[in-house]
Amino acid sequence: MKYDGAGYHGWQRQKNAVSVQQRVEEAVSALFNTPLTVSGCSRTDTGVHANCFKCNFRTEKRLPHATVVSGMNFFLPEDIAVTDSTDVPEDFDARFSCKGKEYIYKIYNGSLRDPFYRDRALFYRMPLDADLMTREAQALIGTHDFTSFRALGSNVKTTVRTVSHVYAERSGELVTFHIQADGFLYNMVRIVVGTLLYISEGKIERGAIPDILAAQDRTLAGKTAPPEGLYLNQVFY
Repeated sequence: MKYDGAGYHGWQRQKNAVSVQQRVEEAVSALFNTPLTVSGCSRTDTGVHANCFKCNFRTEKRLPHATVVSGMNFFLPEDIAVTDSTDVPEDFDARFSCKGKEYIYKIYNGSLRDPFYRDRALFYRMPLDADLMTREAQALIGTHDFTSFRALGSNVKTTVRTVSHVYAERSGELVTFHIQADGFLYNMVRIVVGTLLYISEGKIERGAIPDILAAQDRTLAGKTAPPEGLYLNQVFY
């Protein structure tokens, strides 16, 4: 499944706002003609997008997978699309069975805004060096305590994560930052991007990321980059 998150308050169902989960559950319940609950692989935030999102549900009614795809898309709004369907083991859970994820963050790095990137990428005027961003981010690779890159107030059992690859690349005026890990803390990718932007701006010294990691202090990292540039890009099982 993939979705444009600009019009939603994230994946997770909300009491007073429309979420992606709500729309997906409405669609699958209409297709199977019974109330169904859907489990998602990630709790993406308001305005965050997904190029690849995995979710699962349980039902006793059997439909061909092609019918599930076409039927779900019939009931879903145009900014959400199911791309595939398959059977999974009974104990499968889209979130807890996940082995890793890749996120990307898109930055439109031009002198003038492009309306076609509105809500799709961060508009950032100051020149960015993708190679510099890549070099600075290499300190994130490996197993570290990412407390400094976690939103304050979020609760998790452990703040240790393992990053397997990270890099930035430029195509014209679009800079895309990639990061893959076994898991991510709340706002972790957006804080990493914000830190790299601060390094680019000279607000944080080059080579500071190892010290920021070691300090386990959120105040030493950069700002939390806005949500519109963030995409869940791949999910691994």
